[in-house]
Amino acid sequence: MAKPLRIGLVGYGFMGRAHSNAYRQVNQFFELEHRPVMAAACARNEAKLKAFADNWGWESTETDWRRLIDRPDIDAIDIGSPNNTHSEIALAAAAAGKMVLCEKPLAMDGAEARRMTQAVEQASVPNFVWFNYRRVPAIALARQVVQEGRIGRPFHYRAQYLQDWTISPDLPLGGATLWRLDADVAGSGVSGDLVAHSIDTAMWLNGPITSVTGMTEIFVKERALQDDPSQTKAVTIDDACQFMCRFGNGSLGLFESTRYARGRKNYNTLELNGEKASVYFDLEDPHRLQYYDHGDVGHLHGWRGIHVTGFEHPYMKNWWVPGCTIGYEHTFINSLADFLKGLETGVPSAPTFRDALHTQLVLDAVLESARTGSWIDIDYAD
Repeated sequence: MAKPLRIGLVGYGFMGRAHSNAYRQVNQFFELEHRPVMAAACARNEAKLKAFADNWGWESTETDWRRLIDRPDIDAIDIGSPNNTHSEIALAAAAAGKMVLCEKPLAMDGAEARRMTQAVEQASVPNFVWFNYRRVPAIALARQVVQEGRIGRPFHYRAQYLQDWTISPDLPLGGATLWRLDADVAGSGVSGDLVAHSIDTAMWLNGPITSVTGMTEIFVKERALQDDPSQTKAVTIDDACQFMCRFGNGSLGLFESTRYARGRKNYNTLELNGEKASVYFDLEDPHRLQYYDHGDVGHLHGWRGIHVTGFEHPYMKNWWVPGCTIGYEHTFINSLADFLKGLETGVPSAPTFRDALHTQLVLDAVLESARTGSWIDIDYAD
């Protein structure tokens, strides 16, 4: 019998749904020593929380995350609430000896992320951050290709993460979902929400980023408040973010992200060019990795599309037969499976809080560069 791991989830929004689905399905597809038990869901709105809990199968509810942490029957706290709540909940959970899983970005800034990292490490509690794109099988295959030395010396890394949902100046600020437009709640704009994913993936594939220079823009400077449309508030989060960087291995990086790319809904791409080969991925074609191998004979040179659905590909032996694809929600199931396997083996599954801290430090440097117009070196040391 699998060991029960009793989960307390904070938040019932988009990520609350994604995480709940993962808890429900992970043991049906992965052979694991631990079995998540959906013990309690927590949020402030009692009526909406009850509907959420009933729909997803949570055993109980709490409207105060402090009571959730105090419960002796809860083993792990999963933080899926807005960014400005992450730190206080994580610090309290670590102090109570609970495992901590947290949505990205880890924190509002690097200083806060460092305190959170120190807390979970000093408490010696398992910790994990839901950078789910690492668990897209095609991206995991890209890492395998790099680790096998097939790329050779890396020269260029480039990433784009483009959306268009905040273009309208009539879109209000605050409340569910639109808290992402409020710096007091989100901490930053596309840099924390989207670029954080791109940075985490880039450093996982290509190693640490050592210096950056960037720029940001706010296209709509003021918005009405969702709760009171007669009032307005200055918008201080970044609507668009672009930066160049240097990696520790000597390669160069170029990153672009915006919520003002008309027609782009969740366009997330990466390309790594090396001495021997290149890889390219597009989230809008998520089951394919594009691969170019200069070692091919000349008359066969060209990009090939690898359909990443075979049993030999990352994660896919746990799903369907070759040729059958999986989707966005499966990246969270794969993530959870890796976290649970880490509990079983004693080897923590990445990204841990420390990994996410490094991403946060890069984000801080990008925003500081945008403010000052300077190149910023990144210091990862405590």
